[in-house]
Amino acid sequence: MSRAYNFSAGPAALPEPVLERAREEMLEYGHAGASIVELSHRGEEFIEVARRAEADLRTLVGIPDDYAVLFLGGGATTQQALIALNFAAPGQPADYVVTGHWGRTALKQVAPYVDLRIAASSEADGFRSIPERAQWALSADAAYVHITANETIHGVEFREVPDTGPVPLFADFSSSIASEPIDVGGYGLIYAGAQKNLGPVGIGVVVVDRELLARAGQPRAEIFDYRAHLAAESMLNTPPSWNWYMLGLTVRWMLDEGGVEEFARRSAAKAHVLYAAIDGSGGFYRNDVDAAVRSRMNVPFFLHDAALDEDFLAGAREAGLIGLRGHRVLGGMRASIYNAMPVAGAEALAAYMRDFQQRRG
Repeated sequence: MSRAYNFSAGPAALPEPVLERAREEMLEYGHAGASIVELSHRGEEFIEVARRAEADLRTLVGIPDDYAVLFLGGGATTQQALIALNFAAPGQPADYVVTGHWGRTALKQVAPYVDLRIAASSEADGFRSIPERAQWALSADAAYVHITANETIHGVEFREVPDTGPVPLFADFSSSIASEPIDVGGYGLIYAGAQKNLGPVGIGVVVVDRELLARAGQPRAEIFDYRAHLAAESMLNTPPSWNWYMLGLTVRWMLDEGGVEEFARRSAAKAHVLYAAIDGSGGFYRNDVDAAVRSRMNVPFFLHDAALDEDFLAGAREAGLIGLRGHRVLGGMRASIYNAMPVAGAEALAAYMRDFQQRRG
């Protein structure tokens, strides 16, 4: 078997040691006589898996004790609706800073529940930048301010934690969590779908300041109440146990590899290799994002002639490079270089890009 370098934006590549460990334990977890996916989530084996995953995630990301951690079915889009139900009073304003497709998607999920206000947006320039903090029109009575820390499609990333004063900052970290150290205390809440850096699709993580959980929020079913999930240790209903187990293996792998400091180093190296290949191509390739906010996780780029796209993709697949087709919103190409992507993968792509340019330029 020959595994390709997988640049898919999500579901994304998983670390090979994690996949190998999961394969070994698929038929029987420990001495339980069954697979972890077959065991009760109330049993001692899975309870230990769940608790270890939380402890390791707290260590990896640096989550203090005064923040709760929830592991919930679904992904980030589900949380976008739930944060409004849990933390905004009926009719209360909520401020959103929109810097790409997923920030715009978040608006759709909360529009029925809050007085939605766009504090700032870079849509006018095609989401190629992040509006300066001084330009944001924040509401003093907002329930929270929401940002998307990294835009997976448009390739725009916040490089600093914006100051929102007394109003808590909420952030979608789906595509950049655990890729570098972050100050969790600078946020009221962060959330992430697992399928970029933390594990497989189907489970999400919410990290929230416990003080915010005292808010009444809006009338909602118990299954939509973060407090109920916390009280039940994220097992209010049957959780996606296999996904949670895989998340735990992935987090442990990241710790064993050196933690977020090491992955920050690798992320910088991979991003540098690819942006250098694009910027050094003399216009054969281009990336339109403001260099100051270019993503370290998702590198969108375009060939100078879109007629070459299919040939580029076909050649890439032959070279063992997959998942490079750009999102339908933008077209072109996109290389996602999450934590499971080794530096050698980025180097292989850059080498292929140079070779393709020499042959077709």
